[in-house]
This record gives sequence, C-alpha cells and structure tokens, in this order.
Amino acid sequence: MAYDTLTRDQWAWEFLRRNPQYRSDYRRFIEIWHALEAAYGAPPKRDFQRWKQDPRAYGPLPGDGELPAPTGELCVVEDDRVLLECWMGAKWGFYKFPLDPARTAPASDELSWRPPPSAAPRPPGDPLRADIAFDLALPLPPQLEAAKFRLVGRAAELHRAGVAAPMTLANQRTRWHAMLRVLDADAANAPITGDDAALLDEARSMTRCGYLDILRLT
Repeated sequence: MAYDTLTRDQWAWEFLRRNPQYRSDYRRFIEIWHALEAAYGAPPKRDFQRWKQDPRAYGPLPGDGELPAPTGELCVVEDDRVLLECWMGAKWGFYKFPLDPARTAPASDELSWRPPPSAAPRPPGDPLRADIAFDLALPLPPQLEAAKFRLVGRAAELHRAGVAAPMTLANQRTRWHAMLRVLDADAANAPITGDDAALLDEARSMTRCGYLDILRLT
C-alpha cells in the first residue's frame, strides 16, 4: 500500500481496523447480519417488514453495553430501537454501514466518518499544552496578537526539540507508517524489541482512541 497517498480519513481507518475490539465487534455483527440475510433476503430485496420484527436486527450487540452518545442521526424504527448496522456504525464513528477490517484504503465516501467528539484537555505539564490568560477588562486585539506570538514561538521550540507541532498529515506520515508496521508485526507474533517496543504502546493507543485525533486534523 502507498501510505504516502492516504487521506486523513484513510489513515484513521488504518488504525481503527487494527483495533482488536472493532475486529471482534465486526465478526459478531457480520455473523448476525448474514443470518438475517439468510432468513429474510439481502438488501435491496430483503423482506424488511419481517426483518425488523426480528430482535436480532437491533443494537446493541449481544453482551455489549449501551451505545455511547454519537453525533448525528441514528436509523431508528417506530419504537425508537436502533437498527444493528446503524448502532454498530455509530459506536465506532461512522454514518454508513460498518466496514470489514480486512478492507484497506477504502474511499472516503465509504468511510463517512461522524464528527469526532471534542478532544479532552491535555494534562498539566504536557509539552503540547499551552495555558494563556486573557484580561477581559483590557482590549482583546493586542492580547490575541501576543498570544499568537507566544504560540508560534512555542511551536518553534517544539520543532527544534524534534516534536512535530502542530500535527499534520505531512509531518506524521512517517511515524504513523512505523506504528502500523509494529502493529502488524505484533499481530504476526514477530518479536518486538528496542525502540519498537515503546512505539507499540503508542500504536495500540492509536487504534483505541488516537484515530479520532487524526480525524480532528484539517
């Protein structure tokens, strides 16, 4: 795969599809979906009147908890139950039908990501956190200019220290590619040593929630 050509949405997908929980959810989901198709036909020729009477057609997945509050619309029926495919998509941040984790680099319109939730504030002491106070009793324009000057200077300091800030697709591709490499090596039970061992922890975090940070990039 040509990682240097991936879009923001495709990079996010490359991490999510390596998430063990997503892969487990998808296996359970698609097994139920295929059972429903066997019973009532495949869309668009399915017998939807009978399909929607089957309790298996609704989320959550068996043994799963409640759906985290997603943004955007959910596909519901008359009694406000959420159809399984929509529930599964919303849980993992999609508007559309959830994708098979075996898929690589699907088109952006196939992914159709929901807007990610706002990022949690970085903890005090994080080098990427900047706290700037404003005095609302004073004119704002000069304070905003001073804040901009301070932020640009801080970003330059981080750059000299080898930290890419702000994050962009261009300055993160090499690191993301390395993360995918160690994730795939770990999945293949290959030995992970040295710097790759530390990178693996960060890469696993990217599959759990870090992919949302990618979606927050412009």
